[in-house]
Amino acid sequence: MFRYFPTNYVWSLSVSIAMNCGGQIGEIEQICAPLVDAAEDGDDAGTEKFFQSWCTFADGLVRQAERDLAEGHPLSAAARYSRASVYYLVAERMQSRHYAPREAAYRKSVEACRLAIEHGQERAEFVEVPYEGTSYPALFVPADGEPPAGGYPVMVFCNGLDSMKEMLFRLGLPRELARRGIATLCVDQPGTGASLRERGLPAIHDSERWASAAVDYLEGRPDVDGTRIGMSGVSLGGYYAPRAAAFEKRFKLCAVWGANYNWGELQKRRLRREGENPVPHYWDHVQWVFGKDSLEDFMAFAPSMSLEGVAERITVPFLVTHGEDDRQIPMEFAVPQYENAVGSPDRHFKVFSRAEGGSSHAGADNEAVPAHYIADWVADRL
Repeated sequence: MFRYFPTNYVWSLSVSIAMNCGGQIGEIEQICAPLVDAAEDGDDAGTEKFFQSWCTFADGLVRQAERDLAEGHPLSAAARYSRASVYYLVAERMQSRHYAPREAAYRKSVEACRLAIEHGQERAEFVEVPYEGTSYPALFVPADGEPPAGGYPVMVFCNGLDSMKEMLFRLGLPRELARRGIATLCVDQPGTGASLRERGLPAIHDSERWASAAVDYLEGRPDVDGTRIGMSGVSLGGYYAPRAAAFEKRFKLCAVWGANYNWGELQKRRLRREGENPVPHYWDHVQWVFGKDSLEDFMAFAPSMSLEGVAERITVPFLVTHGEDDRQIPMEFAVPQYENAVGSPDRHFKVFSRAEGGSSHAGADNEAVPAHYIADWVADRL
């Protein structure tokens, strides 16, 4: 993975996320150059400086996009809005939940994404998925071309611990699926994105609850083939997606972008400071995500986040991918996810090597490699 901040994995991960979601290296250099010294003080310290630098640059891009629109150049404006949205999101996800300015940055990011889609004439639709008396937001991305007579096949694509549907949309997978004739529903499932920030919906271990709601929604769309719906997830989505496919039998396949067999056990290791965290203020962050009042409450809950005894229930084609250099999820949490899926009639385990690319956590070094691989595997079956 590109280490802009050589001694700071978490900050460097944010740089890689920005680049993989369409950020420009020259812009990122302008943003990060003033932060080099602050990065030496660790993951948590200096995050407000990090926030200000990324948001200030994004604000400038928005002003430039507004000038583009005034001059009659909507496509140029859309490109700037898209990058601004990514930079706002990178800034926001690095902050403590108690840092009030993150709320405005989040709203700016979502609005910039909407404007990028509108002015760029991108095929994507903001939708609401009815869920247990309320709803959660999602982005529906149709496949290229008009839907076939029976509707598009579609993949539900879920977040990990700290991503948002706007990030999923800008990663390569929805675009590559669309090119192969498959639509994508990028979801802000409970505990992520707007569901957490605006709806107060915490994450849950039994992901089939919100995943089944996504299937219900998709089955009601006339442009979707309800008999060809798959499930996918990135990072912690590597736990959520298999769990959903194990219990929601309407899914026809499952493909994970980064294995996550026993996330609860991993939390015990992180308390011992083993491996890398994905965000600063990590323990406060996970309490926020899962709606827990204390670290003790969270650690009591964490063991439920395991696929032990669950992977065996997967009865559809199942793809497990993982990177050999993943510094967040050890390989030992990937192998049993594949080996225990004994009920799958068509299971595959793909390890992305350093030479091939995609070897860092969730392909942070090169997201194009796993995006193409997963899209090919899904298209061959769905």
